Amino acid sequence: MAFSRFTKKPTSTLSSSSTPLPIFILNLILRFIQFVLALTVLGLYGTDLNAARKAHKYADSKWVYAEVVGALSALTCIIYMLPKIKFWWACAWDGILFILWTAVFGVFGKMYIHANAQGDSGIIRMKHAVWVDLINMLLWLVTAVMGVVLFFTMREGRSLHTGRAKV
Repeated sequence: MAFSRFTKKPTSTLSSSSTPLPIFILNLILRFIQFVLALTVLGLYGTDLNAARKAHKYADSKWVYAEVVGALSALTCIIYMLPKIKFWWACAWDGILFILWTAVFGVFGKMYIHANAQGDSGIIRMKHAVWVDLINMLLWLVTAVMGVVLFFTMREGRSLHTGRAKV
């Protein structure tokens, strides 16, 4: 049993089991808010896509893109909220989703922020959707930065071959 210390694998970093409870709870809260806002975007943009489908018109690619980003975000939140999921790679995917949300906000912000609604409920709904897009974008930025910070501050593993050096 003298060699048992050499066969140990590095400790897992940033899993829900090794993350301190306040950070784990903060992560769950942020993911839940992201999930709710992703579902909100799906509903806001899906209304227009459904109306276009019923009118036998084409589905605009901008709205389809927003729906795909919303669906990816909702699915990601569900996966990240599962217990025992390792989050060491999460900051990269969060960064990608931040970029995708930035594109959604940019496209629809340019279209609707300065638009004059004049009582049109569709334009008013889309003006609200733009601000939900902005909040989504900022939340994904926060979780990406939080993931990077956690990755570099919570690494407490040992080297793979000898197990003597701290990583």
